[in-house]
Amino acid sequence: MPSLIDIRRRIRSVRNTQQITKAMKMVSAAKLRRAQDQVLSARPYAALLRKVLANLAAAVSGDERAASNPLLARRPENRVLLLLFTSDTGLAGAFNSNLIKAAQQFLEDHQEGETQIEAIGRKGRDFFRKRGARLVAEHIGVLGKPSFAYAAEMARHIIERFRAGEIDAVYVLNNEFKSMVAQRLAISRLLPVEVPAHAEMVDYIFEQPPNEMLESVLPRFVETEVYRSMLETAAAYHAARMMAMDSATTNAGKVIDTLTLYMNRVRQAGITKEIIEVVSGAAAAEE
Repeated sequence: MPSLIDIRRRIRSVRNTQQITKAMKMVSAAKLRRAQDQVLSARPYAALLRKVLANLAAAVSGDERAASNPLLARRPENRVLLLLFTSDTGLAGAFNSNLIKAAQQFLEDHQEGETQIEAIGRKGRDFFRKRGARLVAEHIGVLGKPSFAYAAEMARHIIERFRAGEIDAVYVLNNEFKSMVAQRLAISRLLPVEVPAHAEMVDYIFEQPPNEMLESVLPRFVETEVYRSMLETAAAYHAARMMAMDSATTNAGKVIDTLTLYMNRVRQAGITKEIIEVVSGAAAAEE
C-alpha cells in the first residue's frame, strides 16, 4: 500500500498536469477563433469562384481551345501527387492518425502507378519519411499562420509540374472544419480541374473573351483551393486540440478525485490502526 506522502505527490503531479492541459485548451480556443474567422471568410470567395468558373465553362462549351486547356486535360493517372495536410504538433486526439490512415489507403488504392506525396505538416512528413514513401516536397510551419502568397507559390509549382506532364493528377487530403466538435475527412481532386456543373444559364456580358478569362481563372482557382485547404486544416486542428485538452482536463479532475478518496481511506485506516494500538496498549497495562 502506498504511503500518504506518495499519494500526495501523485495528486500534486496530476494537478500540475491539469493546469497545463487547461492552459493549452485556452490557447487553442483563442487560436480557433481566429482560424474559424479566416476559414468562414474564405468559403464565400471559393464558392463564388466556383460559380464564375461554371459560368465561364458554359460560355466556352463549344470552343475547342477551351477544351484543350492544359489544366483540364485528363490523362491516365500513372503519376499521382497527393497533397497531405497534417499538423506540425500533436495532442489533438485522432486528428493526424485519421489523415495518415486515409493517406495509406490512398497509396494502396494507387499501387498500379507512381504516387508521390507533398507533405504539409510535420506529422505526415515524419510518418511517411520513416516508411520510405516518395516525398517530393515538405512544408513545415506554414499552418500556424496560413498565407495566400505561400499557397499561391505552392499551387504555381504544382501547375508547372502538371503542365509539363511530370504528374497526371493531383489530389488533396485534409480535414475540413465543420464545428467545434466535428471535423470531416475530405479527399478531392485538384488537377485536372473538374469544372462545376452550371445550374442555370445566365447571359453574361464578358469584357474579355471567355476563353481568355478561363485561362486566367483556372490557376487562381487552384491557388484558392490550396489556400482554403490550409485554412480548413488549421481550424480543424485547433478544434480537435481544444477538445482533446478539455477531455484531458476533465480526466485529470477525475483522477484527482479518485486519488483523494483513496488518500482519505489510507489516512483513516492509519488512524484506526493507531487507535487500536493505543486501546490495546491501555488494556494490556490495566491487566
